Amino acid sequence: MKTIKGPGVFLAQFMGDEAPFNSLDSIARYMADLGYKGIQLPTWDPRVIDLKQAAESQTYCDDLKGEVAEAGLEITELASHLQGQLVAVHPAYAAMFAGFGPAEVANDPKAQQEWATQQLMWCAKASQNLGLKSHPTFSGALLWPFMYPWPQRPNGLVTTGFQELANRWKPILDAFDEAGVNVAYELHPGEDLHDGVTFEMFVNYLNGHPRAGINYDPSHFVLQQLDYLQFIDFYHDRIFAFHVKDAEFNPTGKQGVYGGYQGWVERAGRFRSLGDGQVDFSSIFSKLSQYDYDGWAVLEWECAIKHPEQGAAEGAPFIENHIIRVTERAFDDFAGTGADEDFNKRVLGLS
Repeated sequence: MKTIKGPGVFLAQFMGDEAPFNSLDSIARYMADLGYKGIQLPTWDPRVIDLKQAAESQTYCDDLKGEVAEAGLEITELASHLQGQLVAVHPAYAAMFAGFGPAEVANDPKAQQEWATQQLMWCAKASQNLGLKSHPTFSGALLWPFMYPWPQRPNGLVTTGFQELANRWKPILDAFDEAGVNVAYELHPGEDLHDGVTFEMFVNYLNGHPRAGINYDPSHFVLQQLDYLQFIDFYHDRIFAFHVKDAEFNPTGKQGVYGGYQGWVERAGRFRSLGDGQVDFSSIFSKLSQYDYDGWAVLEWECAIKHPEQGAAEGAPFIENHIIRVTERAFDDFAGTGADEDFNKRVLGLS
């Protein structure tokens, strides 16, 4: 077994216009002071990384790692959720997702997809230059408007949608394969990859591509009422990254999974700071350790109630206390007798 790395923290939700949240150096030192050992960088934010330069310059990447190391941290992964979203966008969502990319491609779906694809290609090379092994992202979605089968979906619609999604991601995944980096899709409502079944379908359309994996985030499974512990039993060999995020689901006689168009505070299912929700993290860390997950445990802070600075301060010790230093010997080794093949045969009465 292997020991999980951490605690890490995803910087996306903490970046802001005021110090210490407005530059890589200051936010890195802030997080290090809270007890974090690693930071996950949002590649769409130029305050923490110049993605194109990171893809093209080993010197830049060495300097970037050095800057983070001076704060006492490591870079856990690069993340590209916004760019991944734009790999596949249904027209119904085009206006709302337009801000995820540059304005000049907002009204041109083909140009937007090409821009997103280039961004992911840079992410692959930048991750390689930084010595990283995994890359969290979103899959994008063509089929999400048809998630619920009413009216009845046309025959072949899902097949067409997944084949197109696989076609778009195949060259990206190949680039990551060439770079020696795994792609970890965050299975998230609003993405065509949002649970185990849809992930399996996608991988099947990619003929089992070895770089197509999962960014495990149990909070999204709580909101879907999916068994997030058994999920690890099914997919542990494809879990390449881990977002530590809490959630709760409190259905009433008025609303359930779909949330009644309510804001986050009023929803039956909502994200919470670590320890304030219903996720059984002790069992999650045990299962991931059992299956030799040796990547990072990274806080993704999203809470409808608690202030982010309090969430960040509480998150590092929470993760630290859940990381299991895996044992190198069996607990009952003290009672071992030692044996060889002849001894085993005598025990069984075979000699």
